[in-house]
Amino acid sequence: MARDYSYDTKYESSPEQKKARASRNRARRLMIKEHGKAALKGKDVDHSDGNPRNNSRRNLHITSVHYNRAKH
Repeated sequence: MARDYSYDTKYESSPEQKKARASRNRARRLMIKEHGKAALKGKDVDHSDGNPRNNSRRNLHITSVHYNRAKH
C-alpha cells in the first residue's frame, strides 16, 4: 500500500511547524557560533525541555544524533 503524503505536507507547512523549524535552525546557528562548525559535525542540538521555541543557552546542549532522536 502506498503512503499518502498529503497529511505530512499540510503538517510541515503549518505556521506553527514553520516557527518551530525556524527556531530549531536558530538554535543550531547559535551553537555553531559558540562552539564552531566542527564541534557539531554529526551531532544534534538538544532542547532539554523539549520545547524547540526555547533557545535560552541553559536549555541547549550538543548531543549525539542517536541520543537526541531516541530521547524524544
